[in-house]
Amino acid sequence: MAQQDQPETGGTGLGHRSVSLTRLEHGSYLATNERGGTLRFGGGGESPDFTPVELFLTAMAGCSAIDVDFITSRIAEPVRFDVTSEGEKMRDGVENHLGDIEITFTVRFPEGAEGDRARDRLPKAIAQSRDRLCTVSRTVQRGADVHMREG
Repeated sequence: MAQQDQPETGGTGLGHRSVSLTRLEHGSYLATNERGGTLRFGGGGESPDFTPVELFLTAMAGCSAIDVDFITSRIAEPVRFDVTSEGEKMRDGVENHLGDIEITFTVRFPEGAEGDRARDRLPKAIAQSRDRLCTVSRTVQRGADVHMREG
């Protein structure tokens, strides 16, 4: 449950986060954040819209990408920065979940001393994101209680 005594933020600081969903049509929804940003998604996979599972993978990759980018680009601007997030959707008994989640960074830096320093820093930046910084993957690794209720 949200803690009411923490300030609401939309940045990287601590505090409450919130998004709201509006049904557009059967299987199609619009998510809106507190700053007014919107994202359309769907559940069936028939449209090009992202499914919730794809959004989840995007959130994990995006969170870590931001961490790694902020750490390494202080040293050298990358010439390539791609991240792939993938996992297997499974069913154990009656429960659906993702397993074998893997996030792969393909990052290239320019030649030269700064590029060499950034290349040397990349593995540590990825480890810092995985082990400490990325709120999304850290939440998955730790596990979090999820409460659903009628409003």
